Amino acid sequence: MGIYVNPGNVAFTRALNSEIYIDKTDLIPLVNRKINTLDCFLCVSRPRRFGKSMAANMLSAYYSLGCDSADLFAGRKATGDASFPVHLNRHHVIRLDIQQFLESRHDLCTFIGEIEKAVIRELEESFPECPGLAQEPRLKTVLNEIFLQTRKGFIFIIDEWDCVFRVAKEQKDIQKDYLDFLRGLFKEQDYVELAYMTGILPIKKYGEHSALNLFDEYSMIAPKGLGRYFGFTEEEVRAECGRHGMDYAEMESWYDGYLLDGCHIYNPKSVCDALRWKDFQSYWTGTETYEALKVYIDLNFDGLKEAVIAMLGNARCKVDPATSQNDMATFRTRDDVLTLLIQLGYLTYDRESGETFIPNREIIQEFLRSIKTGGWDGLAQALNASSKNIGNKRQAWEGHE
Repeated sequence: MGIYVNPGNVAFTRALNSEIYIDKTDLIPLVNRKINTLDCFLCVSRPRRFGKSMAANMLSAYYSLGCDSADLFAGRKATGDASFPVHLNRHHVIRLDIQQFLESRHDLCTFIGEIEKAVIRELEESFPECPGLAQEPRLKTVLNEIFLQTRKGFIFIIDEWDCVFRVAKEQKDIQKDYLDFLRGLFKEQDYVELAYMTGILPIKKYGEHSALNLFDEYSMIAPKGLGRYFGFTEEEVRAECGRHGMDYAEMESWYDGYLLDGCHIYNPKSVCDALRWKDFQSYWTGTETYEALKVYIDLNFDGLKEAVIAMLGNARCKVDPATSQNDMATFRTRDDVLTLLIQLGYLTYDRESGETFIPNREIIQEFLRSIKTGGWDGLAQALNASSKNIGNKRQAWEGHE
C-alpha cells in the first residue's frame, strides 16, 4: 500500500470508529455499475463538509488492492448487492487530494509535476515487473506502459479536484494547464476503469461547454439521483436525535433545508457537531469564501443586493444557473452569483420552481456575520422577519413541493 497508489482503508476505518457514523455504503453499487463503461467518469460537487471526502475514503477502502476491507463493510447496506464481492479490494486505485499539493501559492507553478512525480514513484514500487518507470516524467505515459505490459487498469479517486480554481481564481494559464493535465490523463485512455472526482465547484465551463465534457456531473443544481448519499436525510437525522436525546424540531430549523432529488438534506458536519456538543449553533466553516463574494454582491448585479435582503426575510428568488461558468471569478449577472452561492451551500435550489432561498438558521447566521460591517439598508428588518418566520419555514417549503 502507498499514499497515492492503493492507499488502503485507514481513513475509512477512522470514520467507522467515530462516535457518529451513518451508513452511506449503498452508493457503492451505483458506482460499480459505471466501471469499465462509457459512463465511467463521475464528478460530484457539494459544499464544504458535506461528506465528499468520507465517500472518497469509503470508495478507496472498498476498491483498493493491498488491504482486506471485508470486515469493515460487514453488515453494511452495500453488501446486499450482487456486485459487492466482485469489486471488493480487486482494483488498483490512485487516490489524490489536490489540496495537499497546493498548501501555498508557491506550489501553483509546480504542483502538476509534483503530482506526477509522487504517483510515478509509488507506481514503480507497485509494479516491479515494469522496469524504468521513474525515468518517464509524464504520468499518463507511465500508466499506458503499465497497461501495455500487464493489462491492469486503474480506478482514480480525486478529492478537492477544484482546489486550483479556488486558489488561483484569476490565473487562467494555471487553470488551463491543470485542465489539460486531467484531460490528457483521462480522455480515451484504456487504463481508466473509473474516474471519480469530488469538489465544491462543478467542472469549469467555457461558454456553454464543459472543459472536461467526458464527465457526468452530480451537483447541488442537478444531483441526478445521488442527493441522499452526501449529507444526512430526515430519517437519518431523526434517528440520531433519538439516540442522542436531542430535539429533532430544533435540529431541523438549524440545519435542514437543502433540496436534492426531492429530499430534504441536512449539513452532516453541523448535525454531528450539534449532536456531539449538545448545542444548536452555527458550525459553518470557511466563511472567507463568502467574504470574497460579498464584493460581487455589493456590485448589485440586476438588484442582487435587494434579492439577498428579500431572501433574508424568507422570500424566494428566481435563478437561471445555466449561464454560470463554475468558477470564482466570472460573474456577469445576478444569476451567476446566486448559482455560486448555491454551489457553496449558502443557498439551496428548488428545481421544480427554479427558485433559490436561504436553507436554515445556520446560514442566516453566516449571512449576518459576513455583512455585519456592510451597512446594508433593510438588513435589520429582514433579519427580524427571518427570525420570526424560521419556525414556519418548513411549512413554506412544503407548500412549494
